[in-house]
Amino acid sequence: MGEASGTIARARELLLVSAAGLALAILMTWPLATDLGHLGRTLPTDADGQYSIWNISWVARTIVADPLHLFDANIFHPHKLTLAYSEANILPGIIGVPAYWLSRNPWLTLNVVLLFGFASAYLCAYLLLRYLTGDARAAAAGAILYAFCPYVFSHLSHIQLLMTGGVPLSMLMLHRLADHVFRLKAEATQNPSGVTHNPSVASGFSRKIWFRGISLGLALAAQALSCAYYGIFAVLMVGYGALLLAHTRRLWKSAAYWTAIATGAATSLVLVLPVFIPFRMVQAESGFGRTVADTARWAARPHGYLVSSANAHRWLLDIARRFGPWDEVLFPGILAVVLGIAGIVIAVRGKGRDRETTLLYGTLGVLALWASFGPAAGLYRVLFYLPAFSFLRAPSRLGLVVVLCLAVFAAFTLRLLIDAAGARRRTLAMGIAIALAVADLIIVPLRWYRAPEVPAGYGVLASRPRAALAEFPFYGERIAFPLHAQYMLFSTSHWMPMVNGYSDVIPQDFREAAVVLDSFPSDDAFIVLAKRRVRYVAVHWDMFAGRDAEIRARLTKYLPNLRVLSDDNRMTLYEVVRYP
Repeated sequence: MGEASGTIARARELLLVSAAGLALAILMTWPLATDLGHLGRTLPTDADGQYSIWNISWVARTIVADPLHLFDANIFHPHKLTLAYSEANILPGIIGVPAYWLSRNPWLTLNVVLLFGFASAYLCAYLLLRYLTGDARAAAAGAILYAFCPYVFSHLSHIQLLMTGGVPLSMLMLHRLADHVFRLKAEATQNPSGVTHNPSVASGFSRKIWFRGISLGLALAAQALSCAYYGIFAVLMVGYGALLLAHTRRLWKSAAYWTAIATGAATSLVLVLPVFIPFRMVQAESGFGRTVADTARWAARPHGYLVSSANAHRWLLDIARRFGPWDEVLFPGILAVVLGIAGIVIAVRGKGRDRETTLLYGTLGVLALWASFGPAAGLYRVLFYLPAFSFLRAPSRLGLVVVLCLAVFAAFTLRLLIDAAGARRRTLAMGIAIALAVADLIIVPLRWYRAPEVPAGYGVLASRPRAALAEFPFYGERIAFPLHAQYMLFSTSHWMPMVNGYSDVIPQDFREAAVVLDSFPSDDAFIVLAKRRVRYVAVHWDMFAGRDAEIRARLTKYLPNLRVLSDDNRMTLYEVVRYP
């Protein structure tokens, strides 16, 4: 009866915290929730925001409609595996499946995933902080400092960088695993014979070891399939934590401990490997890769840790500007810094696990801070040669780990402060702490943009036989390649394979063809289209920046080769009847 009531209580707690996380996500991203189907990061100049909308909808659609060709995204035709040219967002896309298939609205799909990202980060941070501090109230306030930190809000256009929940969840699973094995060790010490007269208990212990390992692997895989960056960070953190806990708990010789760790590694590898293989194939075929020198451009700068767009931190920008430009928003927040530093002092004076927590998260925070400064600081040069690190280009993103470590220590300070309020006022103290955390981090007003009107011709295109499409103007200069993302966004209304595309990896033949297609309409441009067997041509008159009359005049000689499928002031959709 007691076990059943405990399970119900835990389920109720999870439900309440999940609801609180969603409510906080809605509040902190307001007014996004007022129009989920039409608001987003969709300015023509925000290519990454447009890419995220396209990416999530592609995965949500294709993983149901055509899962075998999930990685053959409809960009850079005729190339295959083009989803692996950048972050694939597999798990976020799966999360978006219900929203996509119920609405077919790519903005709604993306925004549902975005809110889930914030809410799940809050829930997972809460679970870790509650486990480490034993205080639900402190965890409820401390989790805000991680889930809604300024770094995350600076990446609203990058859906993968909003999926931060797997990092604290992975650490939670590691702690639970280590604690379980440590309890087994303590029981074995009390019973040197190792004999138990209850077979169900012995088998239960064995099953729990496997369960703990699998749970750790699932958490790591979930993070890796949501964001490769954070997946690699989580693996490093868990690997380091596993070694440190083996030392502090004296588990070096524990077969159960290392079996569980190996089970976690194997579980995550099995789940991630099928997704990782396309990335390796793309890397081998395209020669795509980064040198350690390439990462220096995206390393954190010391004054980046003073930068935040939160209202309460605007005064820090004046200080940061004195030191020059920055590439990343890394200020953890006033409460995270003040309470975090105080929490280190509090935790180090504690006993048992509190001191262990100080050692683990204190050293993790220092190492992450050091590595975030990139190869020039030294440590990142070592990390770069670890497996999969060559895919990463931004050491500064390790600043997220710094925030998590500070949030852990802040929770210790909050626990002390809330306890000091007395039994009758603890709920009030928690409410004040939550309010202060929100006030510290909130951005008001948070700016969103209305979805652009989709040209009517795409409705006609969606009803046509599947064939290659090229859209014009075709931006031929490297600096203008991101403008192809608007065509990708519009393609969510028809999903035709496109010659256009934008991603981290840009195929060499696309670079060469883009220069020629930039001259459209021309004989050379039609030769390139013929080689790619393009059947549909969309000409966006409103995107030619006052040159539409010139383009119409030059296109006249090619009109006998084209059939008009749709035409208005914004766009004309042609079908190529024959090539000149």
